[in-house]
Amino acid sequence: MSMMQEFKTFATKGNVVDLAVGVIIGGAFGKIVDSLVGDVVMPVIGKLFGGLDFSNYYLPLNGQSAQLTLIEAKKAGGVLAYGNFITVTVNFIILAFVIFQMVRLVNKLRKEEPAPAPAPAPAPTPEDVILLREIRDSLKK
Repeated sequence: MSMMQEFKTFATKGNVVDLAVGVIIGGAFGKIVDSLVGDVVMPVIGKLFGGLDFSNYYLPLNGQSAQLTLIEAKKAGGVLAYGNFITVTVNFIILAFVIFQMVRLVNKLRKEEPAPAPAPAPAPTPEDVILLREIRDSLKK
């Protein structure tokens, strides 16, 4: 089998196509979660903590002024952008929780019904019936 034929077989398998669709949807879902965290969650958290904007929290490492925005401080030298790290961490936690819930739901839906119980074994023949059969067989002889 040629390499192109093998590749065609590989690429047209259902699992590869499903994976490609999952990656594309995951990328779009990641953007939705980024927007949720950046535009909804972090502003509320910032408001609860006195109007703080976490995206501009940093520690200057090259003597920059702490009054600069994060972008300006990065242009002036290295910074430790812990506010951005907090935002990305919240983003990850939300994304991980949503994926966990999705996997949990799929597992519940996939849960197979228990296999049917095996048919019960025939009830043992009572001893008196066995004795009667033996007597009948003896009389026949």
